[in-house]
Amino acid sequence: MKKYKNLLFILAFIALLLSQYKLVMPFMYKIAASDLFLVDSKDQASQLPISTTLTAIAYMHCNHTIKSELGSEAVVSFPEKPLNAWSMGNYDYLIHGEYGITNQNSTATSKNYTCRIAYKNGDDQEGILDYDNWSIVGLSGLEN
Repeated sequence: MKKYKNLLFILAFIALLLSQYKLVMPFMYKIAASDLFLVDSKDQASQLPISTTLTAIAYMHCNHTIKSELGSEAVVSFPEKPLNAWSMGNYDYLIHGEYGITNQNSTATSKNYTCRIAYKNGDDQEGILDYDNWSIVGLSGLEN
């Protein structure tokens, strides 16, 4: 049995590769091609920056979150529009903006931030102004 150990290992390895190639991968391709991962939404993704009412509201909610994260010691100001805003589809947005912050020492600085925010109610836009209907997925640019 010891002399067939290497041969048995090679045969088992070949059987594993063939089962992956002939059984597992075709099954995975069928799952990927199915409607299992399909999200049907009126909001389409865009590779180019866009400016819509939804991105403006998303920008407003990101600014609200930044103000609450920085606390009451700092005076924070925001421009009227974000630098860029992208729709990632299915009411998920990426906002790139800037804010001005004045500390207790009266030192004013300008910083950039990126905020990923999602609207939870999908195509139902009745509660779009309500902050509770949005969720911040990620926020960067607040570190000192």
